[in-house]
Amino acid sequence: MNDLTGIQRDILYSISGVDEPYGLGIKRKLQKYREEDINHGRLYPNLDQLAEKGFVKKRAKDKRTNLYTLTEDGRKAMEGHREWENKQISN
Repeated sequence: MNDLTGIQRDILYSISGVDEPYGLGIKRKLQKYREEDINHGRLYPNLDQLAEKGFVKKRAKDKRTNLYTLTEDGRKAMEGHREWENKQISN
């Protein structure tokens, strides 16, 4: 997880926080949290990189829409990062 960018980490959290994690749903959640516009050229390459790293599983919902779900590795990476953050805060 330490080799991910900030937006990639935020994407993982956004995926885990939406009911149907498709691109536009993830984008809306991410924009609300980051308070900035996230364009397609920034979102989808990062989703693809997360899938390549094994943190996200990408599957087709229909001909135009993909769904993105966290893998077990993605969930473990998020938990490990949270533990690290908590240790930093308590020191």
